[in-house]
Amino acid sequence: MVIGLFNSDKSMKIIAINGSPRKNGNTAIMCKHFLEGAEAATKNIQTSLTNLYDFNFKGCVSCFACKRKGSATYGKCTRKDDIFELLEEVSSADGVVFGSPIYFGYFSSGLHCFLERLLFPYTTYEKNFKTIAPKRFPTAMIYTMNASEERTQTIGQSNLTEYMESYIGRVFSPPQLIYAYNTYQFNDYSVFKAEGFNEQEKAIYKKNQFPMDCKNAYNAGSIMFERKM
Repeated sequence: MVIGLFNSDKSMKIIAINGSPRKNGNTAIMCKHFLEGAEAATKNIQTSLTNLYDFNFKGCVSCFACKRKGSATYGKCTRKDDIFELLEEVSSADGVVFGSPIYFGYFSSGLHCFLERLLFPYTTYEKNFKTIAPKRFPTAMIYTMNASEERTQTIGQSNLTEYMESYIGRVFSPPQLIYAYNTYQFNDYSVFKAEGFNEQEKAIYKKNQFPMDCKNAYNAGSIMFERKM
């Protein structure tokens, strides 16, 4: 299935979820470029960026209200905390990009908790474990990490994230994957115990590579609605 955005008169909405504690860090910057790419691809689109760490919430608490037979809560997360309305907003969007720094080879804890709450209600225990999301829409994942691409491949980071990516694919659609490696982590390396990194090399890499990473995010946003679901 291909979504025909460019010939549609329908207003479309893309939401970017920044799963980084930093509102203006590498992940947030790439999310913004992704949205700019989507905005440039069509005039008839709305975009928004949400910083998850502005919200006070927890992951799934195993209340199983979303699995209760014959109830109005079936398929819905009922925990009314800060992300209650955001979960509904994301579920009704036309496209969503999730961004996260990579910590210990995996998403930030904030994004993982959010994905638990978003995906579990739509992943049923019915026959064949069918999914019941209100709609399917294109998705993307933006990953930023301090490690180099070579180091990331050595530790098998993609193996750690692909399971959750597969659930996003089952519930909504398989995500585009956009990476930024060897990111500049500190504004001033001299105040941190970080001899394992060469600040000068990091700065040069950031100057040359990060604009290209942002361009990749921009390009991914511009084709979000052209991809097969």
